[in-house]
Amino acid sequence: MQPVIGADHRNLFGQVPFMRLLDARREFSEGGRARLVIDARPELGNVIGAVHGGVVVTLLDVAMASAAVSLFDFARTAVTLNLNTSFHAPGRGRLTADGEVVQHDASVAWCRATVSDEAGRLVAQAQGSFRYLPLPQAA
Repeated sequence: MQPVIGADHRNLFGQVPFMRLLDARREFSEGGRARLVIDARPELGNVIGAVHGGVVVTLLDVAMASAAVSLFDFARTAVTLNLNTSFHAPGRGRLTADGEVVQHDASVAWCRATVSDEAGRLVAQAQGSFRYLPLPQAA
């Protein structure tokens, strides 16, 4: 695998192969807040006919990381140090992840996020910490 590199740091998210595979879309990421959306489809499903929990956790994780990097105008990336998730209901239909930075310093951001379904029901919530790293550079 190769790092994702691009001149437009704000749009690196859309170039990440896993986000493209999931068809996750970032609605916004600014001022320590971010929103992602994903539409349920059969290949993302689990045994009970809901979106797989791994997809939901990915939304939570990426929403928080996107919120964290927005504080530094996307001049850095952020990697997950820890992530604690609680599931509340099966995720069906369009899922929306909202993440926000609760606190940060120069090297770590502490964040929280929720995923809700299209009716506004809480599907899952999480909190996590993220280490800031320099963006990968072209070789």
